[in-house]
Amino acid sequence: MNTCSHDDQRRKLVFAVSAIGGLGAAAAVVPFAASLLPSQRAKSAGAPVEVDIGKLQPGQMITVEWRGKPVWIVHRTPEMLAGLESLSSRLTDPESARPMQPEDCRNTQRSIKPEILVAVGICTHLGCSPNEKFKPGPESAIDADWLGGFFCPCHGSTFDLAGRVFRNKPAPDNLEIPPHRYLSATRLIIGDDTQA
Repeated sequence: MNTCSHDDQRRKLVFAVSAIGGLGAAAAVVPFAASLLPSQRAKSAGAPVEVDIGKLQPGQMITVEWRGKPVWIVHRTPEMLAGLESLSSRLTDPESARPMQPEDCRNTQRSIKPEILVAVGICTHLGCSPNEKFKPGPESAIDADWLGGFFCPCHGSTFDLAGRVFRNKPAPDNLEIPPHRYLSATRLIIGDDTQA
């Protein structure tokens, strides 16, 4: 009889230790699994950004942040737009054949609305940001024949006012145009191009 009670006690002890071990393992798995999910901060960093462009005057640029990147929004004047047509022979990818923009921005202006450019302000060469080198016109040009645009001081890449890179520059591609759409005449959302 004594042997039987020892076996019962041993079974109970093994069962209790196994149950406690199982609960401990489950308690360790829950936080580990939760750590694999994106945090609220990460979710908000990748979230679309809504921008009011109602006060953006022709010839001006504002910068907003989307996914940790600077995004430039430029209100181009009719003169700025007119200059884009004459540059094709001097650009690496004038027709925007490479997929650096949404399909509805594959045009000379690289935009949904011709007067508004929305571009990621990161050079496609080594990731520098030429955001403070926006040149609205030839009066502030780097080269005598440059009509204005964006200049990356890191290695000298120049982009036109549609974010298209000039030939023989270090940057291999045009500036990226992020997915975006207009919510109204004065509001746009960056990071979302679904149709309303």
